[in-house]
Amino acid sequence: MKVLSSLTLAACLAASSATAANNAPVVLVHGFLGFGPETFAATGFKYWGGFNDIAAHMRNTQRPVFTAGVGPVSSNWDRAVELYYQIKGGCADYGARHTADNAAAGHIQKPAGKCWAADQANNPNNYPVALYPQWDAQHPVHFVSHSQGGQTIRTLIQLLENGAPNGAGTEGSGGLYAGGKVGWVKSATSISSPHNGTTLRDVVVEFVPKVSELAGSIVEVAGLGGSGGSGYKFRLEQYGLAQGPAESIGDFIDRTRGAPFWQLSNHDAAHWDLAPDGAAQLNGWVKTSPNVYYFSIGSRATEQGHWCCNNTDRVIAPFQSSDYQYARNDMIFFLKNTAGEWVVPSILQHGMGSYRAPEWYPNDGVVNTVSMRGPSGQPQRNFDGTPVKGSWNYIGYYDQYDHFDVIGWDSPTWAVYPIYDNLLSIIGGL
Repeated sequence: MKVLSSLTLAACLAASSATAANNAPVVLVHGFLGFGPETFAATGFKYWGGFNDIAAHMRNTQRPVFTAGVGPVSSNWDRAVELYYQIKGGCADYGARHTADNAAAGHIQKPAGKCWAADQANNPNNYPVALYPQWDAQHPVHFVSHSQGGQTIRTLIQLLENGAPNGAGTEGSGGLYAGGKVGWVKSATSISSPHNGTTLRDVVVEFVPKVSELAGSIVEVAGLGGSGGSGYKFRLEQYGLAQGPAESIGDFIDRTRGAPFWQLSNHDAAHWDLAPDGAAQLNGWVKTSPNVYYFSIGSRATEQGHWCCNNTDRVIAPFQSSDYQYARNDMIFFLKNTAGEWVVPSILQHGMGSYRAPEWYPNDGVVNTVSMRGPSGQPQRNFDGTPVKGSWNYIGYYDQYDHFDVIGWDSPTWAVYPIYDNLLSIIGGL
């Protein structure tokens, strides 16, 4: 049975009785290989809910809820920039210094195709309409994120409040880089986020083929025919890699695979930020703000090895050691091969990737559960029903939930909606 770890269940139940103290909008921010609400309109499949609808369920509380769509394989800097302009309106400006630092990979500071209209009535270019143009300190938002989205919202909060990390003016005149935007974010929640990276990155040695395979699996789950289907977009205009309107995942990857963006040496991409080394670099300058309430929620879909009797997939891992963790039978199909001890190319690896520390073995098929609590070296606490600003309030982890169960891809509504009901009861009382 899928359950929330007992760590803070009592705290969640206590919080559920709190009277809503604010009605600030929620902005949902997807993770690696994620997509916006319009991507699979033909089948109705949503990042937040699968064939259910988490955003619509959250709106039942009469709270505005917006669903963002940012670059699925982009760096957290680029995703944070896109998120800012998508909410506020305007054309994405990735920063002068940032663009110059990544010029060798072809970065463009102000590419076409990344604009949002702040005023629907004055939109001669027919841009998508910004989600919440009035966003400011008097009109703050709650961020709720999944997977890499947790790193992305942290990066955005850092830029909002502190501006360009290399000093005023280094990124140009873009409003995001001026800093001083304190109070724009009331709370930031991460769900199954790799704050300290994921050892799955160790498994993905050949980045481009794995991206194509995983994205194709997502499209297959959405009911659109795998990597041959169109509709899913990589949103890499800032690297000059625009995707044709009907260009499939496979065709796009084949056409662009030689581009510098895809190389492992390019550190302005998700594959670097999601690696433990890349996450450590990000954590070096992206700090926990004293002005924001932070919450984190984890997930775990592996079990301790047993010689005969547990709920793991015995086809994937027929021989098990009690020292290691293995993928559960009910884990989504395309995560099982890399979730446990049986990791290509060696059956002798102890967990997802090559980390030898036992606390890194439990995972949800994508992210190590220990990495979901919060960024290492920054304030963290177990949530006890009383939230504290400037610290990661760890709500606990959902046991027997894989990386996509927590967003409803393979879960009935009774198993996923309470996650967000509990969360709304907490942030509504802030």
